[in-house]
Parts: sequence; structure tokens; C-alpha cells
Amino acid sequence: MKKIFLLYCMLVSCTWCFAQTPKWIEKAKNAVFSIISYDAEGNILHSGNGFFINEGGEALSDYAVFEGAQKAVVITPDGNKQEVSTIIGANEMYDIVHFKVKLSINPKKLVSLPVYTEKAAENTKIYLLPYSTQKDRSFTSGQIKQIDPLNTDYAYYTLNLALQEKMVSCPIVNEEGAVIGLAQKSSGKDTLSICYAVDARFAQSLSMNALSFSNPSLQKIGIKKELPANEEEALTYLYMASSLTTPEKYMEMLDDFINKFPNNMDGYFRRATQHLYTSQTDESMALVEEDLDKGLSCAEKKDEAYFNRAKTIYTYVQTGVEKTYKGWSYDTAINEINKAIKITDQPVYTQLLAELQYAKGDYAASLASYEIVNRSEIASTSTLYNILKVSEALEKPVDELLVLADSCIAKFTPPYTSVAAPFLLERAQLRMQKGLGRQAFLDYNEYEKAVNGQVNDLFFYYRSQAALLGRQYQNAINDIDRAITMNPNATDYLIQSALINLRVARNEDAIKNAQDVLAKDANNAEAYRLLGLAHLQLKHQKEACEFLQKAKELGDEQAGSLLQKYCK
Repeated sequence: MKKIFLLYCMLVSCTWCFAQTPKWIEKAKNAVFSIISYDAEGNILHSGNGFFINEGGEALSDYAVFEGAQKAVVITPDGNKQEVSTIIGANEMYDIVHFKVKLSINPKKLVSLPVYTEKAAENTKIYLLPYSTQKDRSFTSGQIKQIDPLNTDYAYYTLNLALQEKMVSCPIVNEEGAVIGLAQKSSGKDTLSICYAVDARFAQSLSMNALSFSNPSLQKIGIKKELPANEEEALTYLYMASSLTTPEKYMEMLDDFINKFPNNMDGYFRRATQHLYTSQTDESMALVEEDLDKGLSCAEKKDEAYFNRAKTIYTYVQTGVEKTYKGWSYDTAINEINKAIKITDQPVYTQLLAELQYAKGDYAASLASYEIVNRSEIASTSTLYNILKVSEALEKPVDELLVLADSCIAKFTPPYTSVAAPFLLERAQLRMQKGLGRQAFLDYNEYEKAVNGQVNDLFFYYRSQAALLGRQYQNAINDIDRAITMNPNATDYLIQSALINLRVARNEDAIKNAQDVLAKDANNAEAYRLLGLAHLQLKHQKEACEFLQKAKELGDEQAGSLLQKYCK
């Protein structure tokens, strides 16, 4: 009797299941697929479930399947394998991934589940659609028990539904066949009748933005990422990727950007620059030229295009290739930037013109251009510094150069930072040319503080020279000793030490310095002259004259004068 009753209950239950089954559900099951991810060596990493949400091949699944993956494929119920092409967005905390599949079938034949556009209500009847390779494609039904907020606009659902093994990330759909959520693992004690679902709208909203490249969750997935949908954000994304990814992957991103935004000038110029970095033949340079031309043709602001063309040619010429492509030169770049200036006379264009003129060696023209820039709204300490450097190239009087250096440093307020450091160093060197050793020494001191003491042996050598010129002998000795300690093989430092020692009558030390130089360079004329001077001060006339004679034979002009004076 009990067996008959049990069989009766099973038949009633089964009849209820078929009676309550929506007509659309059998077709909807075909939107659910299995997914397998692989590591870099091609080994299986994870497996799980997912489902299509539109005919374009967009799909949702759980993050855990993709973590660490370099490749993933989906397997549809009919056994068709299709590769995951791009990751559109991911959220590790809620264990969801929005991605795109490279379709190998007609998109119109693809079965997908529409995402419900609103927040579902409590007590809504729902269905869980599983994926199975078996003939049994049964589903589970239940209700929404509780709704909790998720990121303000979305929901996290508690369901009166038992989640069986391998059903994580299967779709939870309503009676109209629209997806309201992705099934997630149960937690707590009640796992037999309770499970959870994250809002499918939230999963669908996951996308790339300007800062996604540095997102730790996305970095853990090695599969190619979709570019942001917004052009400006996509450009920022490219900028961040340019220095943090391989040249090959960056070039792939540039190709994707151009395919997505074919009328964006920046994409072509960035790709032209990237081609330029790897170009070694005229054929590859033709790709650079082609992108420069495409960038110009689609540019709304032609002046910006000419500016970018000039920068690209400038970069190319600076590489120092022996045979330039189609005669590209500084003049070619100048011609391009002048076209930009003719359209819109912007200071930034004139600044590039000044740089090109300086690189070409036309210092007078460069100075005139820099002076125009320095009278514009982009004038800064840098533009003043550029005027100073061009003026030096024109061999302007030191007094005039010092006035410019003073003007640069006057823009800063002590205590100086590393930004002011180049200007302090420049003025120190000019003061040395003017013979202002003590003032130069002060600038070197300020420079050392500005860079937080991060200086090298050459710095101590130069500051020692300033101290010697300013007759600050102990400072000169201290600095040259530090330079020699840091670089004991530099003969110039030993010569400087000998000069200082001679100045303070430490003749034996000077002799030791000169001998150390000759041990490294047996034909160093200056070392022989310094030996002669040291021995003169020690009243060693014979030795002094022998060393001075040797220095003269090696070409030291000062030694000849000393011989005439002391060795007649």
C-alpha cells in the first residue's frame, strides 16, 4: 500500500511539474552553457556555467571560473565550442564576470536570455535553468524570499530554492523568461532550501572605464579586455596601458581602438608612434605614414593633426637613422608645425617649433620662438630655462646668462625642491664661468638639499672646484675626498686633489696624488707638471725640472713656461 501511495505522489508531482512548465523554458535552456578556462600552458584551470544575454555573444558567469585564466571556451548544449574573446567587466567581491564570446554561428540562431530591466519583487516565482550534457534538462522553481540592496540601484536576492551541485552562475529567470539574477553558493546552515542570486542588471552593467587597466580583479584575468565604450575613457585606458603592457599587446589594443572608433585622430597617431618604435624598414615606415595620413584625413581640427605629424617626424629624426625615410628631417617637421600655426597660432605649437629649430641648430630662430612662448599664457620656469639654454648655445655673455638664471630661480621659493634643482645647477656652473666660486658653492649646496642628498661623485668633484675657486680649501678637500672614495679610478679627481694639496702646501700629498695618476696613466702630462710644482715647493730643483721637462715633452704648455722660469 505504501509503495502504491509513493508512486502516486511521484506521478502527481511530475504531472504538476509538466503542467506548470512555461512553454518558453525548453528553448531558454539552450542559452545556458558550460565554460572551461585554461592557464598559460593550456592546462584546464576551472569549469563552471554561464549564459548568453544577447545575440551579440555577451554573456555572464562567475569570476572564480576566470581567475588566473589566459583562455576560456564555452560549450553550448549542442556541443559547439566557442572561444571567449574579451572580458567586458568583472567584480571579484560578488563573483561575477561580464564577457563576450567569439561566435562561430549565425547570431540570429543564438539563443539568449533577456535581462529583466527592473528590480524583482518579493514572492516572485522564479526558475533556475541548469546546464547539463545529459538528456535530463530539468529545472528547479521557487520564490524570492528577501531582497537586499546592492550598490544602491541593484538587488541581492535570497531565494526559496535549493541550489544543487554545479549550478553556480546558472540563470534565475521569472515567469516571462527574463533573467533576474545569477545563482550563487548558499551559505549558513540552511543550504537545503535557501540560495542566493546577484542582480543580473548589476552583472550586465559591469564594464571597462578609464581606470580599469589597474583594477586588481581584472589584472588576475589574462584574457583580452574590452575597451571602454566612451572614447575619452578609452584613450585614458590606452595611456595607462602604454607603459604597463608589452608592445605587442599595446599594439593590439590600438588596433581594437581604431576598429571601435575609426574616426578618432588620436588612435591613428598613437599607432603611428608605436609602429615607429619598432620600424626598421621602409615597408614598416609606410605603416607609420599611412596612419599619419589617416589621422589627418579624419581630424576635425587639422591644426592638431599637423602638430601630431610634426611630433612623430621629430621623434623619428631624433633616432639618428643614417638613411631617413623619404628624406624626413627637422625641416620636414618644421614644415608640418608651420601648417598648424597657420591654422591656429597656439603657443604650444610655437614651443614645438622652437624645439625643432634648436635641434636643427638654428639657435637664433629658436630663441625668437621661445621668446614668443615666454610672453604667452604657457610661460613658465621651463620656458625661461629653454631661453637660457638657447642663449648659451648662441654664446651670449655670461652676465646676460646669469640674469636669465636668476629670473628662473626667482620663480621658486626656498626651501627648494627637486623641481628647482636643474636651475640651481645651471646657475652654479655659470657662476663658475664668471669666477664666483663662493656663490657657486652655495648653489651646489642648495642643489644637494633640493635632491635630498641624492648626488654622485661628479657632483662632489664640481663642488670641490667651486670651493677651491672660492678659497674654501677645507671644503674643497672634503668634497674631492668624497669623490675619490666613490670613484677611486677617476684620474681627474686625483688631479683635482693634487691641485688643492699644492694650494695648501701639502706637497707630499700632492706628490702621492700625481703618482697615483701615473700608475693609471703613465703619459699623463698634467700629473708630471704637478709633480714638478710639488718638488719646486720642496726645493727639489733637479727632480722638479726633470718632471717639468717630461710634462713639456708630453705636450703640456704650462710646463714649458715653468721650465723657462725655474730651470734655466
